[in-house]
Amino acid sequence: MRFPLLSVVFLTKFVGADYAHHNVHVNDSSHLSVKTLTGTYTGLIDLNFPKTRQFRSIAFAEPPIQARRWLPPQRLPPSDENRNAFELPLSCPQFVSSVPSLLSTYFAEGALIYNGAQNHTSGFVGAATSEDCLYLAIWTPANATINSKLPVLVFLPGGGFQNGGINSGYYNPTSWIERSQSHIVVTVNYRVNIFGFPNALGLKEQNLGILDQRMALEWVRDNIAGFGGDPAAVTQWGQSAGSMSSDIHAHAFHEDPIARAYFLMSGTVFSGTAITDTMFSNFTFVAQRFACEGGEGNSSVAVLDCMRKVPFENITNFVGRYGDSGASPALSFLPVVDDRIIFSDYAARASAGKVARLPVILSSTANEASSLVPFPADDPTAGYPQEVVLGVELAGFICPTYISTLERNNVSVPVYRYQYAGTYPNLNPLAWTGAYHGEDIPMVFATYDFVNEVGEVPLLEAETSRAMQEHVLAFIRDPFSGPQKLGWRAVDARNPQNGTLIRFGTGGKAIDYVNSLEVDGVCQGLGDYNAFP
Repeated sequence: MRFPLLSVVFLTKFVGADYAHHNVHVNDSSHLSVKTLTGTYTGLIDLNFPKTRQFRSIAFAEPPIQARRWLPPQRLPPSDENRNAFELPLSCPQFVSSVPSLLSTYFAEGALIYNGAQNHTSGFVGAATSEDCLYLAIWTPANATINSKLPVLVFLPGGGFQNGGINSGYYNPTSWIERSQSHIVVTVNYRVNIFGFPNALGLKEQNLGILDQRMALEWVRDNIAGFGGDPAAVTQWGQSAGSMSSDIHAHAFHEDPIARAYFLMSGTVFSGTAITDTMFSNFTFVAQRFACEGGEGNSSVAVLDCMRKVPFENITNFVGRYGDSGASPALSFLPVVDDRIIFSDYAARASAGKVARLPVILSSTANEASSLVPFPADDPTAGYPQEVVLGVELAGFICPTYISTLERNNVSVPVYRYQYAGTYPNLNPLAWTGAYHGEDIPMVFATYDFVNEVGEVPLLEAETSRAMQEHVLAFIRDPFSGPQKLGWRAVDARNPQNGTLIRFGTGGKAIDYVNSLEVDGVCQGLGDYNAFP
């Protein structure tokens, strides 16, 4: 959903004629214009949140279009140009599935990307998508200056490496910044699906989406001080595929992580498998659909040149509709094993200590898989076989989180753990889903009431959201010992009695402290996992 301009005040001399028809107030106050290495950006202040500056769209790389399609992101040149950052950017190319899901049925306006005038089961390429999508957004206290040196959260959205982006209602931290006045949030777009992870013959780099993220981090490192941030106090944060991506960075760039800590929500490098298709069959299949076959010598250069001329909408619609049809073999465009960015044996790297030795929050929800299994659209109340849900839960989330805990324990860095287990009327229209994958996103961002047609917001929900925010803030301010000041002790998987796992939002309490064995003991053969504590 786009944020309405009618309630926004632009406090800058750079507001142009395009905004003259909006109900805005304009003056020459300069604190909304920030000079960076790549240009001067002018943000805005929403009158409902007068203590928060918003810079909704800042480019961090050259547009990956035309000849730059399927190439690594290219650094922007130095610039003195003045640019407005008033509107959230278009999302990277992605398909809007026609297959109903929990999110598209109940929470599309909050959880999914803005889709223009189309609905969220359109079966078309996203209406508000573009290859010119490598932008980030920054939210900062209005009075922050270069001397503020505030801690910075850099958020990578999820979407299974197939979709997602920052133009989503749930990812607006304005109310959190307005309340805390003590940190900065940056949200980042990156390429997904066939444009982010093509696995195409003839390309040196296949994991372009990860390289996009890295370039965004480098931009933040080089420029965030001008917005009031401390480049030495960056916490890399992600959810689902964004969380897996953040952990990928912790392994691939462990000698130069840029971040000083990690916040991994529902995903680690142990959560899923990468592509090992050495025949490049998926990309070739799509290329053949568009008669891009390389000529007599079957040249990979010719294939890529041909495919770069095909409109991204055509490619996205073909890949997406093929997936919706359930055709076999399935097409997969996911991170690709190259043993430079994505590794074939993370267990071996863990044994060798090749992971950034930095504090981490590892989190999960109590019933991750319920929003990921096929949605029973004919009768949503019927649910899905819980043994299937539990199998996905353990294999994709609970046990990978335990393995990642042990990995960090073995290199002696603090691991703080939480489980979100709240079930509230406005976020849980179906009892069988429990605390599903992604439900803790609006709790941390405090956007849990963004979609309000489903049910009421109880007081406990607001209390839980605030408690979660306070624990995250304690971590980003002092990743080593800050959480301990709130009674949150690091977990040691080798000796679970020595740590505290927080369970948020259940049993009538915002915070409960439990032994980590209650969550991941099943991964060690100790008891059963209960998704509904």
